[in-house]
Amino acid sequence: MSFSWIEIAGHISFALAALSFFVRDMILLRSLAIASGIVGIFFNYLVSFGPMWIPIMWLTIFISINGYRIIGIFLERRSVSFTDEELELYETVFQNFTSLEFMKLMRIAEWRSVNKGYEFAEQGKTLEGLSLLFNGEVAIERNGKQLGLGRDGSMIGEMSFIKGGSANATVLANCECR
Repeated sequence: MSFSWIEIAGHISFALAALSFFVRDMILLRSLAIASGIVGIFFNYLVSFGPMWIPIMWLTIFISINGYRIIGIFLERRSVSFTDEELELYETVFQNFTSLEFMKLMRIAEWRSVNKGYEFAEQGKTLEGLSLLFNGEVAIERNGKQLGLGRDGSMIGEMSFIKGGSANATVLANCECR
């Protein structure tokens, strides 16, 4: 089976569209969609039975929408600046958030440093909120028995927050933590 160059262009257009569904980065996804649209316009214009104006019009609209959103993403990213600690936290724990989503979270969050022995949670008691261990180590205990350790990037109190109940374990700082 052989394909003409115009049929190959049609396949490339759809392959690029399909590939865009596999990527997570929005700029790459939208760029692939734009490339797919451009090749699709080429295909729909040069088909043997004449230009297909309806697909060409819609592909042009889709290209415009994706181009507009790429510009918006770049402007959004440019407007956000991180401290060194925020950047490390964003890249290691919150990499699936957009930079704007992460900064919204940071606006309601509070950085705290605590000493060794600080009690993040006490078994059976209601928690004040969630804690994320930026650096340090905590011991997780239930009924006086150590269950494990939490280190950098560990979330403290998430199960109680989700279930809406009291703490399932006591969590104590093994060293100075932030």
